[in-house]
Amino acid sequence: MSSTIAADRPQRSRFGKLLRELWFQVVVAAVLGIAVGLLLPDVGTALKPLNDWFIALVEMIVIPVVFCVVTTGIAAMDNLRKAGRIGVKAIGYFIVFSLVSMLIGLVVANIFKPGAGMHIDPATLDAGAVPSAATEQHASFSGFVSSLIPDNLFGAITSDNILAALLVSIVFGVALNVSGPAAAPLTRGISALSVVVFRIVGWVMRLAPIGTFGALATVVATYGASSLQQLGYLIALFTATCVVYIIVVLGAVMRACKLSLFGLMRFLKDELLVALSTCSSEAVLPQVVRKLEILGIGRPVVGIVIPAGFSFNLDGSAVYLTMASLFLAQAVGINLSWQQQLVMVGIMMLTSKGTAGIAGGAFIVLASTMTAVGHIPLAALALIVGVDRILNEGRVFINVLGNAVAAIVVGKWENDFDQGKARRVLSAGTAEQETEQPAVEEATPRS
Repeated sequence: MSSTIAADRPQRSRFGKLLRELWFQVVVAAVLGIAVGLLLPDVGTALKPLNDWFIALVEMIVIPVVFCVVTTGIAAMDNLRKAGRIGVKAIGYFIVFSLVSMLIGLVVANIFKPGAGMHIDPATLDAGAVPSAATEQHASFSGFVSSLIPDNLFGAITSDNILAALLVSIVFGVALNVSGPAAAPLTRGISALSVVVFRIVGWVMRLAPIGTFGALATVVATYGASSLQQLGYLIALFTATCVVYIIVVLGAVMRACKLSLFGLMRFLKDELLVALSTCSSEAVLPQVVRKLEILGIGRPVVGIVIPAGFSFNLDGSAVYLTMASLFLAQAVGINLSWQQQLVMVGIMMLTSKGTAGIAGGAFIVLASTMTAVGHIPLAALALIVGVDRILNEGRVFINVLGNAVAAIVVGKWENDFDQGKARRVLSAGTAEQETEQPAVEEATPRS
């Protein structure tokens, strides 16, 4: 009898440990959310505020995380030229992989033709189904640059404009760096503040299963069977393209870095699951920043690459843009030449950089590109507006994983990456013990 009890105890212990894992809680919440959406659609629709509240809590803490990480990272640099090098290398990486992603989506859509055979008459489409924000002409480049400059220095830290906050954080960090020992107390204060901020991040992330439950219950209840039946081929093709992109493209980059892509995915499993279920990359930005520092990437690299990458390096969105554009053209019977398709890619490369922090940003870019090119009627957007939320899951998953890989590449490029530590962490597959209490870095400004 006692031996039976002793044998059961380790099993209960393992199950109890599993229940405490965030990723497992998110999976359970996702299953329950789908069940509620299917069986009780009215209840599922009413649960939408759960996800909205969770996203609002995350957005509350994102800007403080960016400010603390970027400011202390730059303040601690021995050479300010390093910040410039990191920025240039990161932007170069972003441009190359955004272009590769768009071309992959273009090739897949041309080969498999997901919209062919639908024979939709644009005059029969409900243009009113397209959100009004998506039909507005995209802001000009000068307007985009103007949006980066806040009304005042500290206003950016309290606003929801992540790019303006990034600009202010860089300027503030540079000022601390060049101010010498006189700024050391302020730098130490910001470093201490980062400990408090990441503690709040930990508390907020424990609510991720609630947000997941509300998000999936609402999606299944709202779009469910009819959307999947109508556009199932596009969803399946896009999902398969995302999987191939992850395994082939990101896998090749990680192999070049002599690291395991699947090890990185295990290491970031909590963040990837939360991003996948809530369809928000910003929901996991703070935790991704912290985990990549634990992986062995220097704080200056993480502090610049990740916030910028979550605004500019959206590989999943890039694949979606070209696939969705050709799907709509094929659905309404428009045959775009290769020249027209390449012009469309060029426009998307520009317009996709101006929607950082906008909910459904990829859909807005798609609308603005169609308006600028003029070949596809804007009313065709009504065909995919119902399943855009489902397609967004694949976009966000690749965006998060792709930016983690970008930080590793730039870290190695800058020789600010501990390869041995990364291998140990990825082989262990968890950062549980190391993420509980972030250390306060004594970042002393350089003269």
